[in-house]
Amino acid sequence: MAFSASVRRGLRASLKLLLVAGFGLLGSATALAHVGSPDIYADGNAGPYRVFVTIRPPLVIPGVAEIEVRIEPGGPPVSGISIAPIPLTGEASLHPPVADAMKQSAQDRQFYTGALWIMASGSWQVRFTVSGSQGVGVLSIPVPATSSSTAGMQAGLGSLLGGLGLVLVAGAIGIVGAAARDAQLLPGAPVQAAGRKRAIIAMGIALVLMVGAVWFGKVWWQSAADDYAHYVYKPLTMTATVEQGGQASGQILKLRIEDPGWLKSRRLDDFVLDHDHLMHLYLLREPGLDLVYHLHPDQVVPGEFQLTLPSIPSGLYQVYADVVHATGFPETLVARLTLPEIAGRPLAGDDAKGLAQPVSELRTGPNGWAGCPAQSTEGSQFRLPDGYTMVWNNAATLPAKTPQVFEFSLFDPSGKPPSDMALYMGMVGHAAFVKDDGTVFAHVHPSGTVSMAALMMAAAQNQPAGQRSNSMSSMPDMEGMDSDEDVVKSDKAHGPKAAQTSAPSMQAGRPVATGIPNAVGFPYGFPTAGAYRIFVQMKHGQTIETGAFDACAGSARSH
Repeated sequence: MAFSASVRRGLRASLKLLLVAGFGLLGSATALAHVGSPDIYADGNAGPYRVFVTIRPPLVIPGVAEIEVRIEPGGPPVSGISIAPIPLTGEASLHPPVADAMKQSAQDRQFYTGALWIMASGSWQVRFTVSGSQGVGVLSIPVPATSSSTAGMQAGLGSLLGGLGLVLVAGAIGIVGAAARDAQLLPGAPVQAAGRKRAIIAMGIALVLMVGAVWFGKVWWQSAADDYAHYVYKPLTMTATVEQGGQASGQILKLRIEDPGWLKSRRLDDFVLDHDHLMHLYLLREPGLDLVYHLHPDQVVPGEFQLTLPSIPSGLYQVYADVVHATGFPETLVARLTLPEIAGRPLAGDDAKGLAQPVSELRTGPNGWAGCPAQSTEGSQFRLPDGYTMVWNNAATLPAKTPQVFEFSLFDPSGKPPSDMALYMGMVGHAAFVKDDGTVFAHVHPSGTVSMAALMMAAAQNQPAGQRSNSMSSMPDMEGMDSDEDVVKSDKAHGPKAAQTSAPSMQAGRPVATGIPNAVGFPYGFPTAGAYRIFVQMKHGQTIETGAFDACAGSARSH
C-alpha cells in the first residue's frame, strides 16, 4: 500500500514537471496538398470484353492503388477479373507476379473492385485478365506511380498519442522516484528527508533522460522524413520566354526544362513521340480561360524546345506542356507567360486555337472565380465561328471522383454530321479539362487519361513475342487508328458497328462519308469539387474545331 501511494505521489509530481516540457516537444505534422488530376480513367477492350477502368494511385509509395472496373452492359458475360501490378519497362516487366482476383459487387454484377500494392516509384502497368463466356481477354493500363506527399498524422490522433506518451513518461519517472525513495524502507516506516531528496534527484535525472530520448527520437524521425522527402515527386521545371527570331522568322517561344532532382534515372533527352509530337503545349489565357492554343514545339537540344508563335492576342497565359519519357512516364510541365499582342505565322498542321466567352461572365458568385456556371449544362451547345456546332451530349452536374464518359458531337451548319470528318492526330478528338482556379489540368483522349505512348508500350507486351509492334493497331480496340485511310478500310470491311468500336468511347458515333464518327467520348472524373472548363477538339477536312463547355463538379460521394 505504501508503494502504491508513493507511485501516486510520484505521478502527480512528474506530471507537473512534464506539462510544459512535454508540450514543448510536440510538433505538428506537415501535409502537402495534392493538386492536379491523379486518378486514371481508361476505356478499352480486354479481348471481347469492353471495360471502363478507374485506378486511384496511392499518394505515398509503397502504397495501395484502388481499382474499379465496370463491364459494358449488353456485352459477353464475364465470370471473373484478375489484376497484377507490373513494371512498364525493363526486365521485371517480363516476369509478372501472381494476379489477385477482383471482387464482384453483390448489388451490381457488372462492377468489380480490387486493390494492389505499388512498391516503387516509376512507370507501372496494371494488367487486367478478364474471363467469361468468350474466353480470356487481356488489357494493360499504364500507371505512373509517385509519392506525391508525405502522410501527415491527424490532429486528433496526434493529440491522443501525445497524451498517452506523457502518461507513460510520467509513470516511468514516478516509478523511478518511488524506487529511489521507498525501496529500502521497512513496511510502514515513514519516509525520511534523505529519501525524499534521493527521489527528487532520481526523478530529475529520469526526466532529463526521458526528455533526451524523446528529443533524439524526434530528431531521428525528422531525419527519416527528410530522407523520404527526396522520393516525393518533384516535377520538371519549365521557363518560358519569347525572343525575336529574326526579320523573317517572327517571335520564338523558348521553353527551357530543368530537373530539380527526383529519381536519378530521370533524363531530359529521352522524350518519345506521343501522337507524332514530342511535346503537346497548351496556352490558356487567364483569368477568363477565353482563349486556348494547342501547339507543338520542337526539341532543339535536350532540355530545350522552341516554337515560332502564331498570331496571339496579348494577355497572361498559363502554359501546360505534356511530355512522355522513354520509360512511359508522363509529365506535365507548368509555366506562366505574359505576352504582348503578337502578329505571327498562321496556324498550320496540328496546331489549333479556340475562342470562348470568359468564365467570369458565366459565374453566379459575386467574384468571377467563386461560382459554377449560371446556366444549365443540360444539352450544352457551342457555336463555332464557321457555323458548325459542337454539342455536349450527356451534360450534367456530377460529383467529384465520379467516372464518366463525356460525350461530344460535331454538326455542320445544316445540323447534320459533317461528311468530311477526319482524325485529329490519330483520334476522333482530344479534350482538356481545366479547373477555373488553375489547380487542375488534364489532357484526355478517347482511350482515357493515360498517354498514348505508354498505352502502346503496355499493349505491345500483351502480344505474342513475334508479333509485338509499336503501332496504334497493337493496342486493344485501336486497330485502324494509325491513319484516316485505315479507318475507312476498317469501316468498309466490317460495317458501321466495326467503325464504332475501332476506337474507345464512341458509343454515340455516327459514321459519315469518311467512315469516321462525328461523336467522341472521353473517360474522366473531376478530381475535386468546383467549376471546370472543358476544351474539346475535333477535325473535319483540314479544319480543327475547338469547343468550350462549362461544368460544375459537386462534392465527392462518401464511400
